[in-house]
Amino acid sequence: MRGTGLAQRDTESRELMDDPDCDLARLERTYGQFTTVNRLVSGWRRIYTKRIRPRLASDRPTSLLDIGFGGGDIPRRLTSWAKRDGLLLRTTAIDPDPRAIDYVRRLPDDGVRYEQASSADLVARGDRYDLVISNHLLHHLDAPSLSALLEDSLALSRGPIIHNDLSRKYTSYAVYAVAALPFSRGSFVRQDGLLSIRRSYRRHELQEAVPPGWRTEPAFPQRLLLTREGADR
Repeated sequence: MRGTGLAQRDTESRELMDDPDCDLARLERTYGQFTTVNRLVSGWRRIYTKRIRPRLASDRPTSLLDIGFGGGDIPRRLTSWAKRDGLLLRTTAIDPDPRAIDYVRRLPDDGVRYEQASSADLVARGDRYDLVISNHLLHHLDAPSLSALLEDSLALSRGPIIHNDLSRKYTSYAVYAVAALPFSRGSFVRQDGLLSIRRSYRRHELQEAVPPGWRTEPAFPQRLLLTREGADR
């Protein structure tokens, strides 16, 4: 499906930033603008308050893995919130794209451990974490890649798994089309953001696409959370 229709997922188009030959300056501006965009649309403050902070403590560290960190703003923000609350959070963030690693390593030290790796790499070496998360990752994946991510998430997490993504709705598409206009020059934020909405799931579609045991929940603002408890073994 191509174009702006939203009745079905667009599974053919690819985001500009996923092109390994895309303009690097525009890509890095996009990474930088994720901080603002995600603060407005991703809902992580609510997720942190309701689902992550109750798992943290001030006298023992809790480990968290972010899969596919992009510009790194989500792991930075979670780590900062925990520190401000006097809680110990050890955050690892992975992305297989070397451009993402190059970008975050030029930023000031924020206490996050960044690594160029896939979730499969971490499974292969036996890593385990208390929480596993991702942001805006699910809609990038085809069916085999989605299945592999969920299997890896279960292998990597002792506790909650939270995959946070967009929900494909006309209202979110229309609002974002207008709200992202200030970002339309010099980055991929607007064009790729609209495509991300077209590629994203509706709740019943995502539930049908995942194995039994995973729970799909609506979240504010117009988002989907795919959640499950990891295997404590």
